[in-house]
Amino acid sequence: PQSDIVSPSDLGGAKALPPELGMDEDTAKADGNAVHLLLEHLPEHPKESWQDVSGRLLAALVLDDGLQSSALDEARQVLGNTALADLFHPDTLAEVAITAPLPFGRIHGVIDRLIVSDTSVTAVDFKTNRATPNRPQDTPAGLLFQMGAYAAALRQIYPKYDIRTEILWTATGHRMALSDTLITKALESPDLP
Repeated sequence: PQSDIVSPSDLGGAKALPPELGMDEDTAKADGNAVHLLLEHLPEHPKESWQDVSGRLLAALVLDDGLQSSALDEARQVLGNTALADLFHPDTLAEVAITAPLPFGRIHGVIDRLIVSDTSVTAVDFKTNRATPNRPQDTPAGLLFQMGAYAAALRQIYPKYDIRTEILWTATGHRMALSDTLITKALESPDLP
């Protein structure tokens, strides 16, 4: 039934560390949507066109000029970081829809980037939080639930592959690997639906 379909991002738990500085919840969501949209599409265009392309991409989001400009700056920082180049390689998959049955219901979500090799599958989710954890175990529970759900779904789809999960904190450009133990333990939480 439709009511059993759950988005991995709606599994509950905190999504941000306190304090999430400078933005109310609606502004933070708008900023996150803008940065995600730019990271999805700008790699397909030459750098010199990014300003124009971003204007077209973000027009539908109805953002003020300051937020548009900061989203583009953040996307440029991420895309210009050579340590992150493999995330935006043409062979990676962007905005990958995933559906799978899990013990608490059928999940349906979208993974920001999926990197598939001969032996492993890495799911990378972009997070635009301003306050970011220093250690994977300090990641907000809601994000661990989400990444655990992605990993559990990917194990069903790629049973013979090593499944890995990472968060890219876009504000800092830090790519954080999450251990399988950490996200599996999160999925055992009594706080899940």
